[in-house]
Amino acid sequence: MQKASEHQEASRAVVVSIHDVSPLTWRRTGAILGDLESLGITSVSLLVIPDHHRRGLVSDNLEFADWLRGECARGREAVLHGYYHLRENRGDDGAWRRLVTRSYTAGEGEFFDLEESVAADLLQRGRTALESCGVPFTGFIAPAWLLGEAAERAVRSAGFEYTTRIATVSDFLSEKVHRSRSQVWSVRAGWRRVCSIAWNAALDRSTRSSPLTRIGIHPPDWDHPTIRQQILKIAGTALAGREAMTYEGWIHRMRTNP
Repeated sequence: MQKASEHQEASRAVVVSIHDVSPLTWRRTGAILGDLESLGITSVSLLVIPDHHRRGLVSDNLEFADWLRGECARGREAVLHGYYHLRENRGDDGAWRRLVTRSYTAGEGEFFDLEESVAADLLQRGRTALESCGVPFTGFIAPAWLLGEAAERAVRSAGFEYTTRIATVSDFLSEKVHRSRSQVWSVRAGWRRVCSIAWNAALDRSTRSSPLTRIGIHPPDWDHPTIRQQILKIAGTALAGREAMTYEGWIHRMRTNP
C-alpha cells in the first residue's frame, strides 16, 4: 500500500505545453512563459513548427534559434510539432474529413491522413531543422493532436520516444499509453471562447484526481484576457498539489516508477 501511495504521489504532475512555437509566434510565447514563471512554472514543453505555414525555417532565423536554445537551457523542452502545420484541402474529402480537418482544425491537421512515406519525409526535414537550432528533442506531437495510423508508424520508425493525442500520452519505449485529457481553448470566434471557458471549467473539476494534468496553450489565447485569466487560474490551482514538468520529464519518471 505504501509503494502504491508513493507511486501515485510521484506521478502527480502538471504539464503545460505551448503549441505553435515559431518565429511567427515567439514574442507572444515569451509573454506566456513570463506569466507562467510568475506562478512558479518553469518546466514547459514548447511545440515547435519547423516551417510555420511555409513562412521560413526556424533554423534560418538565428535570433529565434538563439532564443530557443536559451529556453531549453532553462529547463523548457523542445518538441517537434508537424512541419508546415497545414493540411491541404483535397477534392475527395468526405463530410467527416471536412469536419475534422477544416471546421475542427481550420485546415491545420497536417498529419491526420498522410501516407507513411510522406510523413517520414516531413519528419526528417523537421528533425534537421530542429537539430540545426542546436536543441535536444525526443518527442513528436502532431498539429491538433491528429496523428493517423500511417503517420504514427513513421514517427515510431524515425525514433521518436513519445507522442500525445488530446486524451492520451503514448510512450513508444515502454509501449504504455497514459490516459489524460488535455485542456485546450478555441478562440477563433466568440461562441468558441464562451464554450471553451465553460468546457474547461468542467474538465478541470472532473480531472483533479487524475495523476497528470495537461494544459495546452496556443499563442492567440493570450489575446483574450478572459481566456488568459482562466488558463493561469487553472495552472496555479494545479501547481498547488502537483509538480510542473515537461512531457519528456514526466514520461521518464513514469518509466522509472513503474
